[in-house]
Amino acid sequence: MSVVIIGGNDRMERLYIDTCKNYGCKAKVFTQMKRKLMHNIGSPDLIILFTNTVAHNMVNYALGEAKRCSAKVERCHSSSLASLNNILSSYV
Repeated sequence: MSVVIIGGNDRMERLYIDTCKNYGCKAKVFTQMKRKLMHNIGSPDLIILFTNTVAHNMVNYALGEAKRCSAKVERCHSSSLASLNNILSSYV
């Protein structure tokens, strides 16, 4: 399963990737709006939006990409590892 995480804390990016790897998922993490987000989001199975730490234009872009590739979208206000574990355990 491929997962794209949008938002979250910059310093926790490696922890997000390692947590997804523990669930057998391949993850991409975009904590800030950069040019590479528009070209590298790909076709994931699940898009996780940490809504507390993400800009509205990133949310709009992610929702458009989710609709394009028919990916599931999960929104979470908290960007903690516990919330990521809860999301991944319900999908994997």
